[in-house]
Amino acid sequence: MSDDAVFTRIRQEIEETPVVLFMKGTPMFPQCGFSAAVVQVLSNLGVKFKGIDVLTDPSLREGIKRFTNWPTLPQLYVKGEFIGGCDIVREMAANGELDQLLKDKGVAAGAA
Repeated sequence: MSDDAVFTRIRQEIEETPVVLFMKGTPMFPQCGFSAAVVQVLSNLGVKFKGIDVLTDPSLREGIKRFTNWPTLPQLYVKGEFIGGCDIVREMAANGELDQLLKDKGVAAGAA
């Protein structure tokens, strides 16, 4: 798949779904500790999100890194905006920034 096709797919995913996590594995079965940590943060906040397994598509796995110019996975998007990877998401969750960002963007969060 060309970069254009991969980038088009990524744009479509992040425009159609309010919260998207490009990750290794699935929300039910994360395949790396970093992906599992972000899934846990989002689940603890009660955020509904779509997990996209990059391990099933090598072109997507490499393409998402080029799309954001961010070398690692997972990658979290909220309302089309790249938020960051595991360390950033955990830090934002710990200091309340993630909850505020979700509220500011109109993303419903609630008890999981």
